[in-house]
Amino acid sequence: MTQTLPRLAAGNLAPDFTIVDADGDAIGLDEAVSSASAGVVVYFYPKASTPGCTTEACDFRDNLASLQGAGYTVLGVSPDLPEALRAFRDEQHLSYSLLSDPDFAVSRAYGAYGSRVVGEQTFTGTQRSTFVVGKDGRLAYAEYDVDPNGHVLRLREALGL
Repeated sequence: MTQTLPRLAAGNLAPDFTIVDADGDAIGLDEAVSSASAGVVVYFYPKASTPGCTTEACDFRDNLASLQGAGYTVLGVSPDLPEALRAFRDEQHLSYSLLSDPDFAVSRAYGAYGSRVVGEQTFTGTQRSTFVVGKDGRLAYAEYDVDPNGHVLRLREALGL
């Protein structure tokens, strides 16, 4: 049985983290927020190169210019190891950072970890969730149980882009 983690909401302080990206370089939320002019979009996804995760990653890729133009940096977080993230990034031509959270520490901190039922199987791990961290380090947006289809359009509308 999986413990239900508390969910975050807009206005909560964003849990800080530093984890490695697809190239093994350490990426910290605080540094990303400092270098972005509007904030950072942190999205959690269960597994690289699976259908829903590929749909969502490519949606961010295809809308990246709009998000970056509005001052947002995008970070994707999954439990995949850097090698798998690098292959996924290269295969899908993703030009934003993919971060490795193999021990689920960051997904747990964001309440983006738990169980879900697909068909007759139950999977425990990272849950598809998206957060926008503002310049003040607080969440400007929090969404759980994200549908990958059309997600970035809905996010852009929520951000007024």
